[in-house]
Amino acid sequence: MPNLSFLSFFKGTFPQFVAAISGTLFAISDGMTYAWTAPYVPYLLSEKSHIKTTHKEGDWLETTLLIGSFCGIPITIYLVHFVGRKKALLIASSVVLLSWLTMALGNRIEYIFAARFFLGICCNMAIVAAPMYTAEIAEQKIRGLLSGIIYINMHIGCLAVYCVGPYLPFYAAPVIGATVVVLELLIFSTVPESPHFLLYKNKVDEARIALEYLRPNGDVDKELKEICDYIERQKSDKGRIQDLFLIKSSRKATFILAVLNTGQHLCAYTVMLMNLHLILEAAGTIYMDSAVAAILFAAIMLLATIFGSFQSDMFGRRALLIFSSLLTCLCLLALAIYFNLKALGYNVLPVSWVPIVSSMIYAGVFKAGMGIVPIMITGEMFPVKLKSIGVTVADAMYVIGGIVALQIYQILSQKYGLHVPFYFFAAWAFFVLTFTIFYIPETKGKTLDEIQQILNGEKVVEEHSQCDTKI
Repeated sequence: MPNLSFLSFFKGTFPQFVAAISGTLFAISDGMTYAWTAPYVPYLLSEKSHIKTTHKEGDWLETTLLIGSFCGIPITIYLVHFVGRKKALLIASSVVLLSWLTMALGNRIEYIFAARFFLGICCNMAIVAAPMYTAEIAEQKIRGLLSGIIYINMHIGCLAVYCVGPYLPFYAAPVIGATVVVLELLIFSTVPESPHFLLYKNKVDEARIALEYLRPNGDVDKELKEICDYIERQKSDKGRIQDLFLIKSSRKATFILAVLNTGQHLCAYTVMLMNLHLILEAAGTIYMDSAVAAILFAAIMLLATIFGSFQSDMFGRRALLIFSSLLTCLCLLALAIYFNLKALGYNVLPVSWVPIVSSMIYAGVFKAGMGIVPIMITGEMFPVKLKSIGVTVADAMYVIGGIVALQIYQILSQKYGLHVPFYFFAAWAFFVLTFTIFYIPETKGKTLDEIQQILNGEKVVEEHSQCDTKI
């Protein structure tokens, strides 16, 4: 017999799952884009490549994606705030489709650069608009689970490109990416816009229809009134970028997300994902081929993301961060010590399994907490009037963190050896652990309004003022 309490917990949530999953489908394409350079740059540099590519061009293919993501920030702010979360995602999906087709059909490196640049812009849109949309359509009890879907899809994309890259023709990945985006365009176009955004734009009737779709068994009138009440309190003045620092709750939210979003990369996420082959080869391990290791690494990250998504609403975001940052620190420290001993001339061959084991454990523990919680709470931390600005600033910190982490890794490893950047990454993971313990509040089970009260240092209250809007 099925567990009745489990079934009752998810009763009436199917439309929310449809909206959240379809709205984050192109995160699969996002993950493929992010991990694409690992298997395909070696191909482009080889004699078998159908496009002549220099080593310098190969290096810039990675950076072009991040530049596009950074340049997409003002576009993202405009679209999510004035056009809507849903329409922003559909526009981005359309551009992603054209970019994948360009990569599949292009016969010059310039086409690949252009496609990577526009994919970067759209990746930015996915990281900003999708968490906002998911946080605003989800019930409190499953908000953490639904917010984690985007990371699950991203790592499905990473795993897919690692699997097809070394073994199938160049056009295979673009075909898969384009197919995923077409599915999103077909399915996501049928679901409603965020009720929060519709009420913010005074579209009460459309917001009611959206809630009736999303809450088939819920008290639509009560929730519509609660959202309206929340919106009215947040619309007293127009959100300005300086309010991120002048308003106490937004200042704290900005600081938390800046530390967590940069911290993901400064705890070696980007470095590990994009350089795993080279790291294992430098370790001198004889236990696993680098291509197989990359597939296993991505598979573990995917499973850990699923685990973290389900556990975030059970144990809380804060507990996952503490657990994850502690074990991440230990894994990175093990890698640093191993490379340090190797650099000092010690015979590390008998323990050359350490880099593989540490890397695989890292994949699991990092993604179960530090790799997923930041995006879960990104859509929860800011009031409506500052959400598009705040989430976009947080995303900018994520992009900057990736660029800085790659530079730290390349400069320190070339000048001093691989152990030095790993010592740095381990120290940063310890900093995130300490920061979480003393500064980050728990958002599990809290309404978006209650989270604002907590960030302001206020006692959470449940009373609601009257809303002037007719409901």
